[in-house]
Amino acid sequence: MEANTAKRRKLDHGNGGPTWETASSTASTMGASGASAFVLETEELLNEVKFDYSKTSAAVEDTLRQLKDVIEASEPHESIPIGDVSARFEKANRITIPYPEPKPAKDSPYKLSFEKPAQINVVGSWILKTNVKSQEDLAVDMIIVMPQSILQEKDYLNMRYFYKRAYYLAYITAALRKALGATMEFAFDHLHGNMLLPIVVAHLKENLGKKDSSNDENTRRRTNPAIRIIPCAPEHYFPASKLTAVSNGIRHGKSEEGEDAKAPTPFYNTTLKAESQFSAYLKLLYKAANSCAAFRDACVLGRIWLQQRGFSSDIRGGGFGHFEWAVLVALLLQGGGRKGEAVLSPSLHSTQLFKVTLQYIVTANLQKKLLVIGKDPPNLETLRQSMPILYDTARGINILYKMSPWSIAMLTEQANWSLSAINDSPLDQFESLFIIKADQPLQMYDVLLNVDVLTSKEGVESVDRKGFVWDFSSKLYSTLKRALGDRAQLIRIGMPETASWSISASAPKTKRKSLLVGIIIDPLKASQGREYGPPYEEKKDAARFRDFWGDKADLWQFPDGNIVESLDWTEFSYLGFSGICEGIIRYILKSRLQLGDGDLEFFWRDVPKIMTLAPSDKLAFDAAKQAFEIFEKDVRELEDLPLHVKQIAPICSELRRTTLTTPEFNFRKPLLQPMEVVISFEVSGKWPENLAAIQRAKIAFLLKIGSSLEEVKEEVKTHLGLENAARDDENLSFLDVVYENGASFRLRVHSDLEETLLERRTKDQTVERHVRTEAADLLASYRRVYTNLPLHNQAISTFCTRFPALSPSIRLTKHWFNSHLLSCHFGEELIELFVLQAFLKPYPWGTPCSATTGFLRTLMSLSRWDWRDEPLVVDSSDSLSASQRVEIGTRLQAWRKIDPNMNRTVLFVATSHDVSGIAYTLHGPSKVVATRMTSLARSACKAVKDKGVDLNMRTLFQSPLRDFDVLLHLCPRALRSITARDEAARRSQFKNLDGPAAGQPALLPLAEPPARALLRRLDDTYAGPLLFFHGAADDRVIAALWNPLLHRRTFTVHMPCSLSSASVKKDGARRGGECEVDELFEVNRNAILAEIARVGGDLVEKVEVREG
Repeated sequence: MEANTAKRRKLDHGNGGPTWETASSTASTMGASGASAFVLETEELLNEVKFDYSKTSAAVEDTLRQLKDVIEASEPHESIPIGDVSARFEKANRITIPYPEPKPAKDSPYKLSFEKPAQINVVGSWILKTNVKSQEDLAVDMIIVMPQSILQEKDYLNMRYFYKRAYYLAYITAALRKALGATMEFAFDHLHGNMLLPIVVAHLKENLGKKDSSNDENTRRRTNPAIRIIPCAPEHYFPASKLTAVSNGIRHGKSEEGEDAKAPTPFYNTTLKAESQFSAYLKLLYKAANSCAAFRDACVLGRIWLQQRGFSSDIRGGGFGHFEWAVLVALLLQGGGRKGEAVLSPSLHSTQLFKVTLQYIVTANLQKKLLVIGKDPPNLETLRQSMPILYDTARGINILYKMSPWSIAMLTEQANWSLSAINDSPLDQFESLFIIKADQPLQMYDVLLNVDVLTSKEGVESVDRKGFVWDFSSKLYSTLKRALGDRAQLIRIGMPETASWSISASAPKTKRKSLLVGIIIDPLKASQGREYGPPYEEKKDAARFRDFWGDKADLWQFPDGNIVESLDWTEFSYLGFSGICEGIIRYILKSRLQLGDGDLEFFWRDVPKIMTLAPSDKLAFDAAKQAFEIFEKDVRELEDLPLHVKQIAPICSELRRTTLTTPEFNFRKPLLQPMEVVISFEVSGKWPENLAAIQRAKIAFLLKIGSSLEEVKEEVKTHLGLENAARDDENLSFLDVVYENGASFRLRVHSDLEETLLERRTKDQTVERHVRTEAADLLASYRRVYTNLPLHNQAISTFCTRFPALSPSIRLTKHWFNSHLLSCHFGEELIELFVLQAFLKPYPWGTPCSATTGFLRTLMSLSRWDWRDEPLVVDSSDSLSASQRVEIGTRLQAWRKIDPNMNRTVLFVATSHDVSGIAYTLHGPSKVVATRMTSLARSACKAVKDKGVDLNMRTLFQSPLRDFDVLLHLCPRALRSITARDEAARRSQFKNLDGPAAGQPALLPLAEPPARALLRRLDDTYAGPLLFFHGAADDRVIAALWNPLLHRRTFTVHMPCSLSSASVKKDGARRGGECEVDELFEVNRNAILAEIARVGGDLVEKVEVREG
């Protein structure tokens, strides 16, 4: 399949539904041969997940036959008043009849009887053979068609049919338990969570009461699937004209025929109609399977896609599962397009059927549109209802009648995200569609809260018999939707689970139910402190606004005189969008639904305890950006420089909004660590063609810039600093520019000729090999500082503006790396690329809108990244072609062949401006560190998946120090004395060592944080025997692991580290009556740790050695 095939696919609206314009051309493109990787992967997936019916079909058929024989042999009885027959039956059989609420009164005039079923049949996925191994609700659906003789014409009214159905089910259950109770166990449940439709679930007892410890629950379920016994009505029994969406089936008062004030009952009516359509839909699906060879596979793909997103036919699962997917595909094979044409072609491949169905779901706009598929559609006014509508005219059913407004919105959005993944890159689509579990609330939603369901049903429960929880959820959704408005992109309400119950007990009722509400916010609009409503002059709209918001609504006058209704939420602005949304939700639910603070529980308050991510951070970053602009302007205005300034580019995290701590500064507390900047000049032939001479020319440039700035700007002080350079042909100096307001910058000079000379030296075969190697290292460092970092800074700054959640997500992820002492091995830029990839390739979700979702999705991508065989390609400019991506993969394979043990290059990260893959990882991390990162990310993702909203986020940032062999505890007092931001704290006790004169700063910017300087020194000296770990610059612990590869060895000239003698006696060999001794040496750990303590001086407070 071509990479751009999916992008050419368009859906066109005509007569209420989209049509597939290019189905035939697409079929020829993909074809049954499965040329694309996606097709091959899906075919392999289908082979792996398809249920093996050969192992269980015989046993299941035998069980079904036994059930059928018992049901058909049940003894009939004549009509008896419902009160008498219920009491007599329950007393005799000790089975509680599962009447739906409200239960019939004892003196109800209805009569119940039992007769042999008109038909018994198997329907559903089992008969179509579209089950999968991972299916949690694996079961065989067995329908029992009730005979017409026990039903009456008006049984569609006032729950009559459902009472008769419940008694019929209980009577069958009694017969089954009597005949098969020794080998089977029975329980009541609700069909798809519909409280009107109780069913019996039959299970084979495990080895007749003996549990088989060798098989787990999934194996047992696959071997012995449950049998769901479903009573239903005869086909076309109920009058369709009486069961339209605008008809009323629940009538109160003396006259059931009265026409006054009857509320429509669309859910109740559709449930009744669906009761007689089991066989009709089985025929429809069979016809589709016979006409389209790929139909069953498309249904399996749809099942997996829905299952990974938490959708099912159950009301709690959104009301859209495998059955609804299969019916939709079958209907689209017959029509649904322009002028009734088929949307799908029977010749399409299963992957094409799957993709087109997703496209249809997105473009049909079922949230707002009423869609009819089939010939001779009815009057559209008879279909109007609050639920989504996809009407099947041939069978007269709205197949989406179990869906809610929030579930159809989520289904549409999920389909849209999946299509974006398909159209984005053919290399990434498979896992995001079928492998990744997408229904993880913490990774999906930006705001999460639990809402306790009201105990009072007054004013909430509807006449439609959906159930009080659904009615309350609908009111909650409409209230939140209106209150949050544009702040919320998507709201989903998770309803509580319903469990099966014993046949001898009534349906269980929990004392207190709660709903999980997930909200995906718009990061730009959710943070607005003041919200504006309709103009004051529009009286009706303004009155509705005030009626909804109550006392919170006030008037706001703009400078031009316009007056509008408004809401003030600025009191919560300091908490960010989470606090504002919480304030809005608490107020409106208390006002509209009488829910107190104790009825609501929000799940975002752990994040501020981990790290402060305040809205005021943006002001600090903006101030740093403005300070840089002033600095750039000052340098460009210098007229006495020998060359014109071409560019001044920032290369520090402060100026791309990703530093862990915000760059706050003032004249009393200047920045200790200057913001790094690179200056480049116009091309000139005056540069010396010698690397060492170029470095000295750079010093001259910096001295000239410093003196010129001090001459024209009195508030500027400059200091020339020397790099910790070991050679004279690498960069030797930098210039610190300190402003009176506390802003400071560290300037380095870029020379184009330097790169040319280094490239020439690396290719010069006349020089020794070590010279070329050193030149290659210098060239890599040069390109990192002067080429990659400016481009990286520009890209990250742009995306932080485009994605408001990117900056806090990066900062939170850096804090995670710091907490686990990994930051010293991962450059800041590399961590930023990890997070950026989660925003550029967010599938199976949309772009993260909060720091929490961005952080958790980054951890998920790290946990799934097989860095041994896969490169990480961050295409920030969307410019890499398919051939370039292949070249990147080929380059990684070449590295792995050259260095199979990954001693040099472990992580391979390519970007749009650097396809080499090693620019960001040339100096680390090592294989041990990369493995630790992956294991920590996987542990975090497992905790997120297992604990859900109950997860304490702080546990993700707690690092187990017991994993390390050595812990260096740094002295906090020594750290403070060096890094104190207050000038008074750093003032010497000796007057002559303070600042040279009044008006001049008494302290210079730090060249490097003290802990980092110590770590670099230790790593340079003891990298052989020890692997060091450290987090943020102010972390007080440096951890280390002993190198397990340094075993005992004989003496050699070049020992890797300090060793001590460890003599070993030789068995069986003597000289002069003494044992012969082998002189072996082992790592002298005590000596090395003593040296480290000496090197650290006052900075190292304690060396802790942990015994393994």
